[in-house]
Amino acid sequence: MKKTPRTPRERRRPRTTIVPLRGSEDQAMNESKQAHRAPFVHESSYVDEDVTIGQGTKVWHFCHLQKGARIGENCSLGQNVNVSNHVKIGNGVKIQNNVAVYEGVELEDYVFCGPSMVFTNDLTPRAKYPKGPAGYRKTLVRTGASIGANATIVCGTTLGAWCLIGAGAVVTADVPAHALMLGVPARQHGWVCECGERLPESLTCACGRRYLLSPGHELKELKR
Repeated sequence: MKKTPRTPRERRRPRTTIVPLRGSEDQAMNESKQAHRAPFVHESSYVDEDVTIGQGTKVWHFCHLQKGARIGENCSLGQNVNVSNHVKIGNGVKIQNNVAVYEGVELEDYVFCGPSMVFTNDLTPRAKYPKGPAGYRKTLVRTGASIGANATIVCGTTLGAWCLIGAGAVVTADVPAHALMLGVPARQHGWVCECGERLPESLTCACGRRYLLSPGHELKELKR
């Protein structure tokens, strides 16, 4: 019987064979779960050499992951996302459509990047006088931070854990943890809980988390 030739899509998709050991159903189930958590890369995307993609991560249409990029587990990269050379992305990160994560940017775990938000890595760019990686200014986005659609993050800044940058804001300086930043240039307009809700004056969220503002103007979560 003549075999039907495999389509280009089928040739791109690795085959996974699950073989139970010693008749163990638990072993078969564990291997099935591991196969299900294998990273997914859409066939329209490009992955350069020496790129690491963690388990459970999904890379959707028309993305480009450049040499040396490190992407953690259970991330989601939407359509038309570019991850530049040697960029490090943590676990559980969600990057929406049309975002470029340039060299010099690092995203810790559970960072959210809204559609078409912008990172930069050069404060004084010139087409005629490119600086290269040695001249890039570092940007660090700490755990759980969220960046709204069309916001711009000027390079050389650190965004604190669980901060929230409003849509269209332009961040030009470091952002405290849990700060709500709005406007151009971005200014602080209160605080947000780890769950994402804006905190009232009592600093007690409807979700049950409670916070205390230290004399140094740092928001700390109180132990339950």
